Amino acid sequence: MSPSRSSNALASDNSVVSLNQKYGQASTDLFQVRKRSGEVTTFDAERIRVAISKAFLAVEFPENSNAIIPERIHQIADQLTAQVLSVFFSRMPTGGTLDIEQIQDQVELALMRDGHQLIARAYVLYREAHALARQASKETQDQNEPEPAFEVQGENGQNWAIDRQSLIELIKPLAIGLEAVDLKEYTALIFDSLYQGIAQAELESSLLITASSLIEKEPEYDALAARLLLSQIRQRVAGTLQLTAIDADALATVKASLAIGIENKLINPQLAEFDLAKIAEAINFEADKQFSYLGLQTIFDRYLLHVNDQRIETPQLFFMRVAMGLALNEADKETRAIEFYQLLSSFDYMASTPTLFNSGTLRSQLSSCYLTTIPDHLDGIFDALKDNALLSKWAGGLGNDWTPVRALGAHIKGTNGKSQGVVPFLKVANDTAVAVNQGGKRKGAVCAYLEVWHLDIEEFLELRKNTGDDRRRTHDMNTACWVPDLFMQRLEAGQSWTLFSPDEAIDLHDLYGKAFEKRYLELEKLAEAGELRQSRQIAAKDLWRKMLGMLFETGHPWITFKDPCNLRSPQQHTGVVHSSNLCTEITLNTSDTETAVCNLGSVNLPAHLKANGDLDLEKLQRTITTAVRMLDNVVDINYYPTEKAKTSNMQHRPVGMGMMGFQDALYKKSLSWDDPKTAIFADQSMEVISYFALSASSDLAKERGVYSSYQGSLWSKGILPIDSINLLENARQPGQLQMNLTQQMDWPALREKIAEQGMRNSNLLAIAPTATISNIVGVSQSIEPSYSNLYVKSNLSGEFTVVNPWLVKALKAEGLWDEVMVNDLKYFDGSVAQIERIPAAIRAQFATAFELDSESMIVAASRRQKWIDQAQSLNLYMGQPSGQKLDEMYRSAWRQGLKTTYYLRSLGATSTEKSTVQQGSLSSVAPVAQPAICSIDNPDCEACQ
Repeated sequence: MSPSRSSNALASDNSVVSLNQKYGQASTDLFQVRKRSGEVTTFDAERIRVAISKAFLAVEFPENSNAIIPERIHQIADQLTAQVLSVFFSRMPTGGTLDIEQIQDQVELALMRDGHQLIARAYVLYREAHALARQASKETQDQNEPEPAFEVQGENGQNWAIDRQSLIELIKPLAIGLEAVDLKEYTALIFDSLYQGIAQAELESSLLITASSLIEKEPEYDALAARLLLSQIRQRVAGTLQLTAIDADALATVKASLAIGIENKLINPQLAEFDLAKIAEAINFEADKQFSYLGLQTIFDRYLLHVNDQRIETPQLFFMRVAMGLALNEADKETRAIEFYQLLSSFDYMASTPTLFNSGTLRSQLSSCYLTTIPDHLDGIFDALKDNALLSKWAGGLGNDWTPVRALGAHIKGTNGKSQGVVPFLKVANDTAVAVNQGGKRKGAVCAYLEVWHLDIEEFLELRKNTGDDRRRTHDMNTACWVPDLFMQRLEAGQSWTLFSPDEAIDLHDLYGKAFEKRYLELEKLAEAGELRQSRQIAAKDLWRKMLGMLFETGHPWITFKDPCNLRSPQQHTGVVHSSNLCTEITLNTSDTETAVCNLGSVNLPAHLKANGDLDLEKLQRTITTAVRMLDNVVDINYYPTEKAKTSNMQHRPVGMGMMGFQDALYKKSLSWDDPKTAIFADQSMEVISYFALSASSDLAKERGVYSSYQGSLWSKGILPIDSINLLENARQPGQLQMNLTQQMDWPALREKIAEQGMRNSNLLAIAPTATISNIVGVSQSIEPSYSNLYVKSNLSGEFTVVNPWLVKALKAEGLWDEVMVNDLKYFDGSVAQIERIPAAIRAQFATAFELDSESMIVAASRRQKWIDQAQSLNLYMGQPSGQKLDEMYRSAWRQGLKTTYYLRSLGATSTEKSTVQQGSLSSVAPVAQPAICSIDNPDCEACQ
């Protein structure tokens, strides 16, 4: 393209239509520009085009400022200016005042969007250089002027003054060791926002907000924000307890915290009977410094006990109170409490949210999950709804098996009428969950399960739709399909499927495997002969298509598999698994008379890796041995809202140990999800957790006795989870089960140990979502891949910028972490896939969930499942979903022996705002559409973790 306009004619001339005319002078007149001096002037779009042209000139002709600019640059400048203007027109259609920084922010983004990364970088550096020059000029002027000081109104009524230097001195102790924190820049941002008479609370808020706003630029500001918040928490708790400082006298602090808690009927008086001197000596207040800002804010908002909204404990007092509550029945309760405390405060393991909420309190409801079966009569149905309300009140997540309830149109013998089916009762259950929140701390939540042979299954699939009769919709309830293997076999063979009403086919509810198939075929013959009042035949593929269609459209119902859950259950001799729980990781027997209960906790996997990336087996064994003891203690200490729950839990004593931080462990090992070593690591890490958990439970059985229903269990027959795979394989047709069977630990020796000592717990392993407790610990959720490398997380504690510290570390090592990179991450919604200057190996390692092949997640889950006696909360991600991909994905999950699946995640329209890190409404990280776990504290799964 031939050059045309010269560099000294950057302004529009006769050969170019004025940009103000091109985009409408009337439109641009709606805007004004606020300069840095505060002066407001008219908006001129031509200035934007000039600036862009100059940026290209500076990069492409650095040695010749008088070079003739090619026409293509003018055309690019026109196009980019149009992009910038379109942003302002769309966001402020009625006009308004724009800061000069906002305009420059959009110029940067326009350059990056169009692929001009070098130009954008030069533009950023140009802005930074001018900013430094302005600051230097300001400092020169400031040297000749007296330093201003601002009066701060203290909360205790005493005012005090603060100037720039004293502000730096105030923050400096909290920034020790944070080399990347620029105290000068940070305090300058704060100081510029101060005013005479500012309240202390507002100053503290400004300190936190400013630090958190810089996290996306430098992750170490997260640590600074956490330390600032911790300082504020300690000051306030000390004031409430009438102490000079929290850590000045640990014994006095412990006594004061317990005394006020007991006085206000928040803490169990038995905690005061401990040897408090020994307890106080063990508290490590310095452990608070390992919290992230999000983790500490979460602890403060939701877990620390308070009186009249004044906290009476700090995080370490909180962990000790939880530990003491779990050690109440121990013979040497102080030693055990300290052991439990050290495990929690180290973040090597974390108990579930209900345990953290209520341990050591007067009403110690510590269990996470409750599973019930709803009977087919009015008394039973409404008793079950009452149980739902009571269980939800004390922070339990609910899984309801609704399969026994007769279908629409079924005969009612007592009234000689026709049933309205299961849907109206599900509507009541939905509204009950909304009405009865969890102790005033979070919304109640429930998941309804229905077997796919139920005559109401098609209407059940539509419960979460936003269209149709709202009286037959449950917008707040989770739903899941309970799928027998026979349905999947019919689907594979392209055959039909028959639907029945439970009042005529109720025995199917308690059958699985070959017995289910035999009875199902008998019922089909009865239906063909016209001997059943109600039945309907449908192509299996049509029902499957509708299941997947609704799953994609509404996120429900989840797909869970009945036969793997039952055929591999250790407790086959005592009943049937009729459903999973709220988060699909618990698979325990339920009946009209038995409510299954499970107590959860999770191992912090990356905390158990050595520097070389190998598993630290000795540390894992110590952690798991202590954790299993804590979980078993929950069974005896727990407050049970219903008698059916107590009876079940005391008889079987199930617990669910899981893991969190799997993605962080991959980062630590420098593994990507598509690396074959990832599946091997998933296998090996779950194997050792399973091995040590089973061993610890057996040791507890030797110390405390086996659980009541042990005899007849798979454990008692020497059949461990790895062995139960054979039971599933024998029940399926050849080739329908594809599970890896390799093993590394000494399982024969463990079988002998269990044969001699028995087991303390009927079930031991389940991987829960861990959304909230992983926030506390500061690791990735559960077994989830990374959702994004830069986003804002929204929950009940507020909005928090989250930047992947592992990515930042990797990019810093390559010299690639700068403001342009932050802007790139924002523009690409936290994805590195399209940022070509990042090396391919790093892009592969930090691929986000929607960029992964779902098969890699299924394979890793299958390798874990062989060691787990229950199940795992497995979200599946699909960036570009299609019917064929969904079909292949869920069929693969079934073939590879998974017991359950959880949410299907597809890529939505909501994304990170395309803007820079500069402050302002047009320049912030916007919240990303987070995975909605359990529909409780979206995006947190609060029922289980």
